[in-house]
Order: sequence, then structure tokens, then C-alpha cells
Amino acid sequence: MKQGFSAQDLLRQLARGDAVSGEALAGRLGITRAAIWKQIAALRAMGLPVQARTGAGYRLPWAVELLDAQAITAALAPPAAPVHVHWQLDSTQDELARIAASAPDLTAVLAESQSAGRGRRGRDWHSPPGMGLMLSCLKRFSSGPAALSGLSVAMGVCAAQALTGMTTIPGLQLKWPNDLVVSGHKLAGILIEVDGEYDGPCVARIGLGLNLRLTPELQQQVQQPATDLATACAAALPERNRLAAQLIDHLRAGLRRFEHEGLAAFADGFARLDSLAGQPLTIHGPQGAQHGTGCGIDERGALRVEIDGRIVTVLGDKVSVRR
Repeated sequence: MKQGFSAQDLLRQLARGDAVSGEALAGRLGITRAAIWKQIAALRAMGLPVQARTGAGYRLPWAVELLDAQAITAALAPPAAPVHVHWQLDSTQDELARIAASAPDLTAVLAESQSAGRGRRGRDWHSPPGMGLMLSCLKRFSSGPAALSGLSVAMGVCAAQALTGMTTIPGLQLKWPNDLVVSGHKLAGILIEVDGEYDGPCVARIGLGLNLRLTPELQQQVQQPATDLATACAAALPERNRLAAQLIDHLRAGLRRFEHEGLAAFADGFARLDSLAGQPLTIHGPQGAQHGTGCGIDERGALRVEIDGRIVTVLGDKVSVRR
């Protein structure tokens, strides 16, 4: 029997979306039917909806394009920077932190699945294999963390531009400070983590999580209204590796531009997609709940809110905002 067989090997066999019998899978892979069942259970435990039908075999409800570092790299614009693809990580952010000391600037890390993915304020980010895009990019800045205020806003603009360059997404907007939403439902999120001295230099890790497909079970696990690209886009899903390359290209270009021009270069792009502008908001912060109206962002990327006739500003790490 073949040694070292894994759930990843099995997913490759099911990736086309066709039904394959357990007997055929065992024959192709040189393993027992019991080993097939064990890895089917492993894929299901990771959140993949592997179907089983008597007389037909096992199948996925859709085809899956697995991540391929060579394909992604070939689709990237120069100059080149490393792209690392992993089957499973705790999170791409944590992996980038582990290799940051030796990694070249703008290195990207992707994972088919994450066991400890996270979003803003420590929320879990659920990510079964093949059903999303989870990636992180590294950028070194000579300035300190304070100079990176508004970076999540800028990266949100870049991610939105990357998606609309690949497909049509009616109603795509940005929800301050770091979410891409469609009709109020979260499609993707940005996570910025920074290490370094107060006055510089510092290293930023820019994480992006994008839902490509969400099962009903995943919808129930998410702690807020969510959607996926398969539902939101007006055409077929873009090729997954090409989409990954497009996102990395836009994030890298945006990071270089932010380094030289700051948030001002992205302000107009954010204003065109701002889902909170002119909307009644509830701000939950240290002072409790406050009610007001969204008025865009200031030059630092802080949210401007009109409350009782005066404009106040709030920062993303201290509050949550609900329409």
C-alpha cells in the first residue's frame, strides 16, 4: 500500500468535480478502501462537502482548482518576489511572521486551508481547502507603525480593484476599515499586523481572506452576514490561480504606492466604494453605543461620523461599527 497518502492527494483526484468510485480511487492511488474513507472523512472535517452516492462514488458539488505556485508566479507582473504555497497552515500571517527575517520584500504566502485563520479583533476566518483564497504579503517600511495609519483602507481599495479587473461584481463596496462587502454581506477581509520600533523601521504583514464558495454549514459558523464570489459575481468564477496572482499584483503595487504617497493616493477610490457614507451608524466603543451618520474618512484613515451635529473620528482598533 502506498505510504504517506493524504487528504491532499485525494482532493486532487476529486478536483474535476466528477464522481469517482471508491474502488477506482483505491486503484489509482494504490491504497485500501478503508484509507479512502479515512481521508474522505478528513476532507469533510475540514469543511469540504464531499458527496457520496451509491453506485456513483464520491464527488464535489463543483470543480476545484488547487493552488499552484508556478502558475501564480507565471501570471504575476515583474519585478518578481517569492510566492510560497502551502497545503495547510495555522495562518498565512503566522507563517509570514516566521520567515520575515529572511524573506525578501513583497514575499507572498498562500494556503489551501488554515487551522487558525483570523480576522479583525481576533475573529476566526473559516477556510476549507479550495473554497477561498487566503494570502499574506510582506512589506518593510522605513517609517514606524504610526505612519501606516490607513493602510488597511488602501489595501481594501487594491483588493476591490483586483476583483473588478477579473469579473463583474454588482454592488461591491468597502466597509470601513477593512471589509469588502456586497449588499452588506462580507465577501473578503483585510488584516494588517505590524512589527517594529515606534519611530521605524517596521515590517507589515497584509493578510487577505476571500470567500470563493460558502456552504450552508460555513454560513452558520460565520459570526456576521457573509457571501461568496460564486454568488456575488455576474459571471463564472475566475480561474483561482489567476485571481490569486491578480490580488497579489494589486496588493504589491498598492504597498509600493502607499510607501511613497500615503493614504491620499487611495482616498478617491475608497470614497467611490464607501458603504458607510451617509448611512446611519451605531459605534460600539469604550464610551458605549453612539449613534450617528457616516461621513467618510479623514487623512489618517479614521472614520468620520456626525453625532449630535458634530463630527467625531473613530479608529478601527477601538470600535466596531454597525449600520
